[in-house]
Amino acid sequence: MKILLIGSGGREHALAWKLAQSEQVSQVIVAPGNGGTARPHPKISNRPEGQTDLLAWVHTAGIDLTVVGPEAALAEGIVDQFQANGLRIFGPSQAAARIESSKAFAKAFMKQLDIPTGDYAAFTDYDAAYRYLRNHLEPVVIKASGLAAGKGVILPDSHNAAIATLRHVMIDRAFGEAGNEILIEERLSGPEVSVLAFSDGRTVRPMPPAQDHKRVFDKDQGPNTGGMGAYAPAPICSPALLEEITNTILQPTIDGLRAEGSPFVGCLYAGLMLTEAGPRVIEFNCRFGDPEAQVILPLLQSDLVELIEHCLDESLVDATIQWKNEAAATVVLASGGYPGDYETGQVITGLEQAEALTDVIVFQAGTKLTGQGQLITAGGRVLAVTGTGSNLIAALKRAYAGVGLIKFEGRHYRKDIGAKALT
Repeated sequence: MKILLIGSGGREHALAWKLAQSEQVSQVIVAPGNGGTARPHPKISNRPEGQTDLLAWVHTAGIDLTVVGPEAALAEGIVDQFQANGLRIFGPSQAAARIESSKAFAKAFMKQLDIPTGDYAAFTDYDAAYRYLRNHLEPVVIKASGLAAGKGVILPDSHNAAIATLRHVMIDRAFGEAGNEILIEERLSGPEVSVLAFSDGRTVRPMPPAQDHKRVFDKDQGPNTGGMGAYAPAPICSPALLEEITNTILQPTIDGLRAEGSPFVGCLYAGLMLTEAGPRVIEFNCRFGDPEAQVILPLLQSDLVELIEHCLDESLVDATIQWKNEAAATVVLASGGYPGDYETGQVITGLEQAEALTDVIVFQAGTKLTGQGQLITAGGRVLAVTGTGSNLIAALKRAYAGVGLIKFEGRHYRKDIGAKALT
């Protein structure tokens, strides 16, 4: 099989790495890819530049299967477009992807089906939102309803800060069109966990629970990011709790989308808060998480291509999914200034030494190869260094050993990934 993988981040490098392990696969072509997927590899390469019509290229290149990484392409309807042209593609339709692309839709959907989540109010008018906030003194979360690259969720630390945030999003247009509609949500409390699941539109099969680290600095300080690291499985989510989440959240979501004529085929991601009253959905994503993919995929023992085909053929109920009895942890190395303004073009060194370590994988994200073959930074989140081991302590030790060998100007990373699971 020749597989086209859409995307350019660390998630896509991890997906390409896992897809290439399948004996069914001869080539994984990544579009546009990054410096990691551009490196010489017997099965992985980037799509040649200069060809703008992706659909036409897929036909001429003899692609057997397309896998979509990022949410933006799904929200724009790439799956609908490919399927209309008779092409096999893994990911939800544009209608099903609304579970992520419109937080307002997702909240209304959950309330309608009694899927446990926090209270909320949605607004498209600033004055109405302002009046609501002036009379609502409890701590809140303010979210842009549209896609904002993981940064559209703000937790104001005071009532005045909440009003300032509202203006920042709706008047100053901090997140562009993503902030045309905003949600003001109840501030839930408790530890967070990410539960991803394969779905064929009818059956749902959860993956090992992971825990992401969204804030940029140690001890969950600073602004939200796309994710600074993760580990799996998260011990805070026991097998019994995972079963409860599957039965009360994941399966009802899949059933509800199918019932409204938008069956969800792909990877459903539930970002959850484990409150005293039970698990509550913070948000849904319509694809693999980043950096969750970088810790979940190394634990997958089964052939990912086979699982994708089961999803596309609505036969997931018959699939056997095997997971390694191990732990994985990943630490993201970010450019100086991220998640704010940051510089690119910094030379990266030490990568080969890190990759030579036992049970260490370096997934590249914001990187590119120069014409001289030099690897440089090209984004905010640059690399995800993943370690695996018999337990979380071993996995973290290996990940941080790899981190210590990689250098580039201005790099920064969290030093407390996984600490919550060890205390």
